[in-house]
Amino acid sequence: MANQTTTRGRAGTGTQGATATAQAGPVVSPLALMGYLLIGMYLGVIFVQSEVVSWFRIQEMFRFQSFHMYGIIGMAVAVGAISVQIIKRMGITSATGEPIKLSPKQWGDSRIPGARYWIGGTLFGIGWALLGACPGPIFALLGGGVSVLVMALLGALAGTWAYSAMRSKLPH
Repeated sequence: MANQTTTRGRAGTGTQGATATAQAGPVVSPLALMGYLLIGMYLGVIFVQSEVVSWFRIQEMFRFQSFHMYGIIGMAVAVGAISVQIIKRMGITSATGEPIKLSPKQWGDSRIPGARYWIGGTLFGIGWALLGACPGPIFALLGGGVSVLVMALLGALAGTWAYSAMRSKLPH
C-alpha cells in the first residue's frame, strides 16, 4: 500500500496523494517570532525588577503578610478580562491571520462538576507554595541567575511528561 499523507489546501479542505507532504499548520514569520521573543524578554526583566518572581514576595503572599502580589495578580486578571473583551468585540486575529476563538470551559462529566479545575488548581497552588515560584517565571529566574530553579524546570517537564503518559487513563 502506498504511503499517503494528507495536506490542507488553502481553504482548509483535505486532499490525498502519494507524494503529498503533511503541513503542521500556518507558518508564523520569523519576524513575528522575534517580536514574541523580545516581548518575553522585556516581561522577564519587568518581572524580576518588580519582584514578581521573588521567592520572598511569594512567601509573603501565601502568609498574607503583603498585598504586593495580590495587587499584581488582581491587575493581571483585570487586564486579561479587558483584553478578552477587546479581542471578542474587535475580532482581532492571530499572528497568522486566523480568528482567535475563545471557547467556554467544559466542566467535564465526572460526579463533581468542574473537579478537574479545582483539583488541578489546588495541586498547582500547593506546588507553587512549596517551590516558591510559579512555572511562568522559571525562565526569568534562571536568566536572573537563580540556578536552583533548574530542578523546578526539570520537575515541571517531568510532571508534563507524566500527565501525557497517563492522560488516557485520567477522567476528563
